[in-house]
Amino acid sequence: MTYSIIQDAHAVILPAFDLMELSNSCKSFLDRGGISILLGESRDEYVARTMSEERCQSETPETFLRIINSAKSHTDDLLVAVDQEIGGICRMHDLVPQFPQVIDLVQVSDMEIEEISYKVGLASSALGVNCFLAPVLDLVTGENPWLDGRTYSVDPDVVGRVSAAYVRGVQRAGVAATAKHFPGFHNITGDPAVDATAVVEDPATSFKAGFAPFQDAIAANVEMIMIGPAITKAFDHERAALRSKKVVDVLKLDLAFEGIVMADDLDSKATMRDDGIETVALDAINAGCDFLLLADIDNQLADVAKALVDAVEAGKISRDRLAASANKVRNLARKYTKTV
Repeated sequence: MTYSIIQDAHAVILPAFDLMELSNSCKSFLDRGGISILLGESRDEYVARTMSEERCQSETPETFLRIINSAKSHTDDLLVAVDQEIGGICRMHDLVPQFPQVIDLVQVSDMEIEEISYKVGLASSALGVNCFLAPVLDLVTGENPWLDGRTYSVDPDVVGRVSAAYVRGVQRAGVAATAKHFPGFHNITGDPAVDATAVVEDPATSFKAGFAPFQDAIAANVEMIMIGPAITKAFDHERAALRSKKVVDVLKLDLAFEGIVMADDLDSKATMRDDGIETVALDAINAGCDFLLLADIDNQLADVAKALVDAVEAGKISRDRLAASANKVRNLARKYTKTV
């Protein structure tokens, strides 16, 4: 099937929202070629690393099935993503089995981790969720308010072993996994979501150990890897990682990753650094990202999609490049979409 530029531009965007209903802008997005949604959490829930009591009490399996079936009325294949981290943010709360306590992870065998991850994935898949934005692979060895409470070890062998088992388990259950946040944010000056000056100052040698868990995830056939939102000066002094071809090339060329490269939140303050959201999106695609995480706020979905179309028509983005990314995302959606 041949797709239009407009359809391709929508296919590479992942709209995020925290309410369990589709906005008119999201419905329009899906009608115009979009094939994904991220059922997110509120800022308060994100900061607390737990879903609110109100959400836990009000959300039922039917809540998920209702919004996902509504989205599926606009598109045949659909990626439905959530944050379901090991020891971090668990968007599915008590609707699915729980991971072991962080303190116990070192003692839990690979087989046990894979099995519980399989059960979490299976329960989520039964509710229509088929993509986890997890596991978190960053080895936090310094200050990191952004990832505080979302990691469980600074030992690359432990993180790699646990994460690979998680990937194998959830993907066996029909849920695509997303390893994050490349190239690894072990030490950062602030929270990139709200601090425009947040940056990783450390030298390239400090990243070497942190690459090992990503290599383990790749060996486990992880479907996607997310590029982080802030500048990592060791690789690029000027552009946030997700906007930097230098960073993406390390993942694709040095680590030989051939799957989908996802850009973290385009509207993080440390990513934008006073640039417009459209500029950030174009930079991310040109850097080599295939899939763009974007909050469904105001007209952002339509504005970014239009910017991508205009960039192709103006020769600022390769038509083939955009089509290739869109087809990678479509193929993933087809692979993991099932009738619920």
